[in-house]
Amino acid sequence: MKIPSKKSTLALSVFLIGYGATHILHLNFATISAIVDIAAVAAGVLIWLDRWRESIVSVSLPRPSRIRTAWPPDPMSHRLVLINVVGLTHEMLGANTPHLKRLADEGFSRPLGTILPAVTCSAQATILTGRLPKEHGIVGNGWYFRDLAEVLFWRQSNHLIHGDRIYDEGKRREQSYTTAKMFWWYNMYAAVDWSMTPRPSYPADGRKVFDTYSYPSELRDELQAKLGVFPLHRFWGPGADIRSSRWIADASAEVIRQNMPSLTLVYLPHLDYSLQRLGPDDPQISEEIRRVDTEAGKCITAARMIGAQIIVVSEYAITPVSRAVPINRILRRQGYVKVRREPLGWETLDCGASRAFAVADHQVAHVYIPRPEDVRSVKRLLKTVDGVDLILDREEQRLFGLDHERSGELVVVAAADSWFTYYFWEDDALAPDYARTIDIHRKPGYDPMELFIDPKIPRPRLRIARRLLQKFLGFRYYMDIIGLDPSTVKGSHGRQPTPGQENRESAVFICSSRSIETDDIPMTAVKDLALRLQFDW
Repeated sequence: MKIPSKKSTLALSVFLIGYGATHILHLNFATISAIVDIAAVAAGVLIWLDRWRESIVSVSLPRPSRIRTAWPPDPMSHRLVLINVVGLTHEMLGANTPHLKRLADEGFSRPLGTILPAVTCSAQATILTGRLPKEHGIVGNGWYFRDLAEVLFWRQSNHLIHGDRIYDEGKRREQSYTTAKMFWWYNMYAAVDWSMTPRPSYPADGRKVFDTYSYPSELRDELQAKLGVFPLHRFWGPGADIRSSRWIADASAEVIRQNMPSLTLVYLPHLDYSLQRLGPDDPQISEEIRRVDTEAGKCITAARMIGAQIIVVSEYAITPVSRAVPINRILRRQGYVKVRREPLGWETLDCGASRAFAVADHQVAHVYIPRPEDVRSVKRLLKTVDGVDLILDREEQRLFGLDHERSGELVVVAAADSWFTYYFWEDDALAPDYARTIDIHRKPGYDPMELFIDPKIPRPRLRIARRLLQKFLGFRYYMDIIGLDPSTVKGSHGRQPTPGQENRESAVFICSSRSIETDDIPMTAVKDLALRLQFDW
């Protein structure tokens, strides 16, 4: 049994003394709250110092002496590093991106055509399979599972994607072909040789323990021994920042140097956070671009060391928004959405009982309508909604390659300045418990509000410290720090770019070699271009 450290024991004592004093002295609620907050912060600081002292690790990655730089690429090696820099556009290449700009100057760069919906899971599936959602089946970051009557977002199993991936074809062409998949989505159980993805552990007592899933399983232990535990709170939530992309870049560079895969897929999400929080026109974005370029540079350097070709892509561009469309509230007011009043007082969306409801995903929403006779009336209703641009029925979905059984009976696309909330409650007092927390798996839609701490909380750091202390002491706790004012969000994505604005509103394709240079690059062409770069020499 591990004996508690002096600082941990002192932290608990500080908190209990403060808590006990409030009851002994019979103080009023405001005074009690202030004392508990101060005690919690003091205890939290002592705990943090104690854990920091015990767990600090070096994050330096020594360059293996056995590997020498092998640039320019050896065409016989077939090696390729494909880096996904989320939110990067052709317009961003310049003084703020010295590593990416150099790569583009040595090879070439073009705006990359996108798909509908232009969201993470759909775009990655198209890049890897060369197919549209109607074929690979990934119609969004989540969808309504009709057989379960549940909305599920951010699933992990690779079996959800239909169609051969780049690495499947590579393996067919050359038996020795190997792949490393670093933090791309649908990572679990992919037919690759090395993989890693966020995968917290959820003990029965309600805690969330930061962790990752890897194949082989020892890869996680090796990388975390060098880099520390993957910083999940820097990957998503109000604390999301460059540190998660830095960890991924360092881990990917290590895998590239040590294993020299034929194909390495790297996911760097950093720009996604600031572009949604601030919008693409905020002056601070320049610094965020510089930061992610530095991390991409680590992967580029590692690729050069093993003589690999390099492709950099993004999934979409993030554009400014100023209006949130509460599509489920609109459907509820007309009697289509049904909710359930839970025993503890809040409301939840009752998908199976609803005549129509929307699965909101940035600027695209799938509207599921079980009764065919309701489709026309729901479409007529949504045409009257400000902030709606397109409403696609099954026939119209075919024009965008989105006519899949997982899609809604209607797919709704927001206007350029708008995005969809998942909110279905009319009174914030009845919002479900998960609404004010970071809970990507229980919410029946994407929620960018999870990137912000509620500005209405007077002392947010004190609240967070108190909740973390509750967690440390083994109590159940409720990390209620997320606001419900959607006007906070300044950037979104999901639409296709405005014609003529592709440099600014579309994804990007950068390649180290001009051997595959072409002017028009749809997202469905990335797979074939990557294979040509590896095998057509």
